Amino acid sequence: MVEKTTLIKKIQWNGTREQKVIKKLEKKDSQAWEDNSIIYVEERIYIPNNKKIQEQILQENHDPADIEHLE
Repeated sequence: MVEKTTLIKKIQWNGTREQKVIKKLEKKDSQAWEDNSIIYVEERIYIPNNKKIQEQILQENHDPADIEHLE
C-alpha cells in the first residue's frame, strides 16, 4: 500500500495541468472537481501529463505477475 500512497502524493505535488482540464474545472458543472490537490474528471482521477507518473502507473498495473508463486 506504500507504493499507491507515494503515487497519490506524486499526483498531488505534480502541479501540471493541461488547458482542457483547467477549462473543465472552471466550468464547475460537477464533471470535474478538485479535492485535496487531486483532480477528478468524470469520477476518475486525472493523471497529469508527467512521463514518470504515467510509467509508474503502467508498471504497477501491467507488468506480468511473478510466476514463482504459481509453481
